[in-house]
Parts: sequence; structure tokens; C-alpha cells
Amino acid sequence: MPLTEPGTVPPALVEDPLWWRDAVIYQVYVRSFADSDGDGTGDLRGVRSRLGYLKELGVDALWFNPWYPSPLADGGYDVSDYRDIHPTFGTLEDAELLISEALGLGIRTIIDVVPNHISSEHPWFQEALAAGPGSPERARFWFHPGKGDGGDEMPTKWISNFQGDTWTRTTNPDGTPGEWYLHLFTPEQPDLNWNHPDVRAEHEDILRFWFDRGVAGVRIDSAGLLIKDPALPEVPEVVAPGQHPTEDRDEVHDVYRAWRRIADEYDGTRVLVGEVWVPDAARFAAYLRPDEMHTAFNFDFMARPWDAAELRASIDLMLDAHAPVGAPSTWVLSNHDVTRPVTRYGREDSGFAFARKRFGTPTDLELGRRRARAAALLTAALPGSLYLYQGDELGLPEVELPREVLEDPMHFRSGGVDPGRDGCRVPLPWRGTASPFGFSPAAASAAPWLPQPAEWAALTVQAQEADPGSMLWLYRQALRIRKREAALGDGTLTWLPSEPTALVFRRGDDVVNVTNLGSDPMALPDHDRILLSSTPLVGGMLPPDSTAWLHRIA
Repeated sequence: MPLTEPGTVPPALVEDPLWWRDAVIYQVYVRSFADSDGDGTGDLRGVRSRLGYLKELGVDALWFNPWYPSPLADGGYDVSDYRDIHPTFGTLEDAELLISEALGLGIRTIIDVVPNHISSEHPWFQEALAAGPGSPERARFWFHPGKGDGGDEMPTKWISNFQGDTWTRTTNPDGTPGEWYLHLFTPEQPDLNWNHPDVRAEHEDILRFWFDRGVAGVRIDSAGLLIKDPALPEVPEVVAPGQHPTEDRDEVHDVYRAWRRIADEYDGTRVLVGEVWVPDAARFAAYLRPDEMHTAFNFDFMARPWDAAELRASIDLMLDAHAPVGAPSTWVLSNHDVTRPVTRYGREDSGFAFARKRFGTPTDLELGRRRARAAALLTAALPGSLYLYQGDELGLPEVELPREVLEDPMHFRSGGVDPGRDGCRVPLPWRGTASPFGFSPAAASAAPWLPQPAEWAALTVQAQEADPGSMLWLYRQALRIRKREAALGDGTLTWLPSEPTALVFRRGDDVVNVTNLGSDPMALPDHDRILLSSTPLVGGMLPPDSTAWLHRIA
């Protein structure tokens, strides 16, 4: 039985309207979290069975990647029904039980909404294909005649977010070539026309559907892409702010103002979290005005290399960008799309860019693990909310998988050059010495959907719970201290004098973060005790690639 009735919010959670400003939010990639029925794929009952683990870890909310019915052409970001659960993951009742049981433990739920596009198998798109050119059904999408003789040329030369073309041609009932339709991602993800009232009304109803079931917020995928220029111009060489034909157009803010009004109708502060890729700081902050989104993902920090000047510049950039609208920044080291920190920080190029991902990139995992531990404390000390991608608390490395098991469309649309994102989506290891490492029941009928490396036996939850030097212990201690110390979480940050290879700042009056990114040990500033250190001190000095949290008398 659920610990709270589905759709209700416990009084203690309603009484904390600003919970989102410093929350620790754990990203659950359901397919790879825990498999309850032995079919090799994670499911919601598996998540429910691990809620105690998540409570012990110290998280405040769970963010779920799309859990809806989907053909999985793009890992579930091609949604065919927003009001149900993918049958592999469970049922709508399972989702309601999960939401209510997590709430009973003080853990909120944030779900993913993908408004830019739907699945090509969604009823709307199937109706549009059947209805033909000029129909009301096609008006919900971006169908358009081609250019040139016979309409054989695409309407524009826009480039897909997954590389390649953004238009696919349809076939008429008589077998002749038809109109083209727009997809900024894969052809299985046709873009919706957000100028159409049906599209806006449908998504507003979807929000209410899930808010009525108790979710605490929505993460908005590709939030800046919804509005397109109906004139379909090509992308100019120099794009003026707000003038890109498919990105960050001014009209998109009307959508999120309407969504905010809906969120504000509910008790318990239902948050809007945007995936906003906007390089201009002022335009980024515009999404966080008081009547729009509550927070947005901070991709800049995640993409920076392990370098003191780079990271400090990113921290200043993000804090300055958020200050005019009074919104807290978010901090994250990875997600389901990005090379895991243990691997990334062990490479010569320790930053991240999709265009640079290649097979066979050398990695020093020992160095990467040390830096990932230091980065974990650094991010947890920054003001705002903290996102943690499943498995990073275990120090899991990126897995270079055999080509024959890869499923990610980014790999195939790159011509096989890019290894894609499957390497950070390998199912979690929970216990035991051999695959499936407790991800699936012992008598599972199928192997995990992606193969787990044999060396993960040393990285299981079971193994790390018995090791005070493990990554899991470090994360548990860090999150407990973060919750205990009033100076951490939301609030101010004050930089303190330091060497150029260090990041030293004060939170509040009495907590100091020291991160040594140099090649030599460094002395610590005055303090009365050490709250936590990512590596043991050596002769009272902080080793390279380490972070320490200090308490000092104000």
C-alpha cells in the first residue's frame, strides 16, 4: 500500500515552498536502474524496491527520464502516449504508487516532458499522415512542400541535433512522393507546431494529469526549440539574439508563462526545470523570470575541463546569469547523455563536447576517480540545487561497449564515428561478483539490456557500503553534511584568496571549500575542523586533485 494517497502531498512537503532552491535531485534512468521481473530492463517496481537506498543516500527528489509508451527510437524521447507508462517499465498504477511511496519518505518526483516533438507512432502523427496535405491534422506539425522540380529538395538545409537532415519526405497513398515533415532530431520524432492551439492545450492538460498524481515538477526537454519561424529561413551566418529560425525565439516564453500559471495552481510548489541550451547569459536568464521556469540545467559547468580558471569562470558566469532574476543555479557533473566524470576527468581533454566523442580515447581511471571525488564535493558546495546522475555516486566509469550492442541513434547518424551515449547508460551494479550484479533477480530470464563489465564487481553498492573509502561513502557523507550545515545549499558564495590552481570560497560565515587542481599539495586556510575531504591529507596538506570542506570560527 502507498504511504500517502496518490495525488496528495504530505503537509511537511507543502510547508517547504522553496525546497527546489537547494534540493539534491537524483536522476533515474529507469531502463538501467533496477529490474524487478528479470527481463533485463529496469522498471518502476525496481525503483520502488530501492527507495530505501535513495533515502539513505540523502536525496530530496527523483527526476525520471521519459517513462511513457514509446518505440524507443531515441531512448524514450519519442513519446507515443503521455498519459501512460511504457509496459516494459510497468503500469500507471506502478507510477502512482512510486510517487506516493517516495513522498512518504520525503522524496519528491520530477518527470520528463518532451514538448518539441512526439513519436511518429503517436496517434496525432498517424492521423496526419492519413489525412493528407492541407488537413487540420497536418497543421499540428511542420508539413511542407519541397523545393525544386517535383518538390524533390528539402524545404530548408537545417542541421539535425543528431547530425544529418531535418526533413523526411512522405509517400502519398498512390505511391508518389509527398510533402516533407520537420524533425530536429530523428525522423521518428516529428516536431510539433507550437503555433497551433491544439498543441498548447494538449500539453497543458498533460501537466495537470501528472500534477494531479502528485509529481512535484517537470523537466522540460529541449525547452528552447519549440517555436519555429514559419517563413522557414535558412540559418544565417551570424544569428542575432532571438532570430534563429528554430532556437530560443522570443515567443517561446509565452508557453512557459502559461505552464507556470498551471504549476502555481497546486500545493507544494510544483517546479518547472528547463533544459535550456542558450549561450547568451541574459537570454538564458529570461527563462527564469518569476513567472516562467523555476530553474534550468547548467550545462556550461558540466562541459568545462578540470582546470581551476575554467571552472571558476563557469561558476561566476552561472551565478552572475542567475542573479538578475533571483533564481538559484543548478550544478551537475553528468547525465544520461554525457561521458561519466570518472572517465572524462581521466582524459587529456577533460571537458565535454558531443562532437569530440570518439572510440578508443585513452583514460587514466585512477586520476579520473580522484578528480571525480574532488568534483563531487566541489559541486555539492556550490549555491543552488544539485543534480546527481544514477551511478555517479558509485564512481562508475563510462563503458566502451562493442559496436554490435549499441542502440543510440547518435552513433548511427554519425556514420559509426561517435560511440554514442549508451556507455553511460549501462545497468547499475547492486551486489554480487558477476553480472547482472543484482540489477535483475538471480533467476532472470534475460541478460541486462546492455552488458556490464566484469570489473564492476568492485563497484557494487554492496561492496562500497562496506568500504569507508568508497565513492558511495563520500557521497553519503557529503549529502548529510550539506543538509546539516545551514551555510551549504542556497545562499551566497564569497571567493577567498588562493593560488591560481585552486578554488577557495566561503559559504555563509563558517564553511570553506578548498579544491586543489594543481600538481602540488597545498596548505589549508585557518579552520577549527575538517568537515570532509575527498582524499586524506598528507602532512596536513591537501593533495592535488582533492577537495576539503572546512569549518572555521567566524
